[in-house]
Amino acid sequence: MGVPWTITVHAADEAAGRAAIGAAFTEIDRLERILSDYDPESELSRLSAAAPTAAPVSVSGDLWRVLDRAVALRDRTNGGFDPTVGRLTALWRQARRSERLPVPDKLAAAIDTVGPGSLVLAPDSQAVLLPKAGTRLDLGGIGMGYAADRALAVITAAGIEAAMVDASGDVAVSGPPPGTPGWRIMVAPLGRGVAQPAAVPGPLVLAHAAVTTSGDAFQAVEIDGRRYSHIVDPRTGLGVPGPAAVTVVAPDCTTADSLATAASVLGPESGLALVAATPGCAARFVWREGETTRSASTPAWPSQLSSDSEAAGRP
Repeated sequence: MGVPWTITVHAADEAAGRAAIGAAFTEIDRLERILSDYDPESELSRLSAAAPTAAPVSVSGDLWRVLDRAVALRDRTNGGFDPTVGRLTALWRQARRSERLPVPDKLAAAIDTVGPGSLVLAPDSQAVLLPKAGTRLDLGGIGMGYAADRALAVITAAGIEAAMVDASGDVAVSGPPPGTPGWRIMVAPLGRGVAQPAAVPGPLVLAHAAVTTSGDAFQAVEIDGRRYSHIVDPRTGLGVPGPAAVTVVAPDCTTADSLATAASVLGPESGLALVAATPGCAARFVWREGETTRSASTPAWPSQLSSDSEAAGRP
């Protein structure tokens, strides 16, 4: 899916562990052929290429489940998260390469293909209607989390109770490693060369949970003196201004991944409110306000966090 994946398991014997890891990577490869917007032959890309569709198009169970979750979050965030953002992300990738903002007329045309009217679900037939020409789907803010969940489920089904799936920072874990309370996962920093808050969080200790950090620490561009993230705001078509980072802990990686993306777009106040209102979830937001680095957390942010100067690594 365009990023490195790491899978760690604690198994009764090496052969069983390697077999489970192999099965998990097979599942990830299968889902890439469904959910990737980089692969022109993926199910998602073929669906996008069919827009506008004269009638709802039946889709696979995996694509349906991800789109259903994405649309629900789109509605909760009033468009702060939107799976029809594909043309905008393509335009923003070009802007990042050229270090120039998109041409206004091209930006306006792309924004016109985004929103509730561009993607309609038909639950009774597990089908999708794309009414507007030029609509392109992008599940980059949720698909990787879903794939991590599915990979972990494959490992669990193989009888392995302690495992971690790390999709380049989208982390899902099952039971804790033997003799420990949970997997120790470091919280990502705000960004290279950016002053951190006075109290830097120590490692999360998690079991049967997931954590994702979204922000501009590792993918950012400066245009006309302003720093932007690779994460696109569906409402403006531009990258989210930075520096900023939000870490979300959730019961599953699909939820953590999508909430972190949505919270990045919504900003500290609305983003933290969104996470706090989601059962079983917590978040920590760090951002720059003028020359000051600020941080805030939801009330349920894990209490085991502590100040730790070694917490400068990514999850």
